[in-house]
Amino acid sequence: MTVKILTDSGCDLPLHFYEANQITLFPLKVLLNEIEYEDQVTIKPKTIYDEIRNGQQPKTSQVSPLTFEKTFTEMAQNNEQGIYIAFSSQLSGTYQTAVMILEQIKETYPDFQFTIMDTKCASLGQGLVVMEAARLAKENAALEDIVNKTTFLASHMEHLFTVEDLDYLAKGGRVSKASAFLGGLLNIKPLLNVEDGKLVPIEKIRGKKKLLRRIIEIMSERGVHLDQQTIGISHADDPETAAEMKKLIEEAFAAKNVLITDIGAVIGSHTGPGTIAIFFLNAQPS
Repeated sequence: MTVKILTDSGCDLPLHFYEANQITLFPLKVLLNEIEYEDQVTIKPKTIYDEIRNGQQPKTSQVSPLTFEKTFTEMAQNNEQGIYIAFSSQLSGTYQTAVMILEQIKETYPDFQFTIMDTKCASLGQGLVVMEAARLAKENAALEDIVNKTTFLASHMEHLFTVEDLDYLAKGGRVSKASAFLGGLLNIKPLLNVEDGKLVPIEKIRGKKKLLRRIIEIMSERGVHLDQQTIGISHADDPETAAEMKKLIEEAFAAKNVLITDIGAVIGSHTGPGTIAIFFLNAQPS
């Protein structure tokens, strides 16, 4: 029996990927100008960035409990197995909602073989975990094997990213206002990472070129076998810097597999335009 892979739009993979790999997508929601949209499905990231530049502040919301209930019930009734690879519980309530609904479903279907993983990852960091799960499912790996391997990847996924203005994250409660005081000041670029699923500022660097060089330095300190793994780059309406970052990574580490995707409407609503994020592993599975 093939294990079904489910995820949410917090993983920032392109829409065609879910279709090509038979992955069930739970779109997170964006409220813009009093209209609710489904991330990835009914709104493009560019729309969000243009609206933010025009002074709008989109609001976001998690997947509805009813959506989880319908999908999980159908799978249980069809005796299917699956894993839901979820956006970090520290950044969204979606994981907790899914767990609550699964517990209710299991009261009726106690033998339902289903796992919900809190990746503690975001954007393409989560996306790389989903990609590996999809690969394993295509090879008909057992549910336990998929859970074990993807849990390892999620727990060793490094996130490095920079934003044009920390005020966007502060407004959404994703970082403290105290850490946002240098946003946009004197060409100071904040460098952040994810620790235990939370966004944490780590350095402030003057100038874009120094920032990109510093990212390469941190990758060399934290990464392992960077020439052999898939490295992710996601961006918020800044393909030029993403391409520049890719070139630097390829030159520094002889990396052969560097993937670039757009940061989706939901995450982009909080980071704002100009965000660049890099994802790589700090350990390799044995």
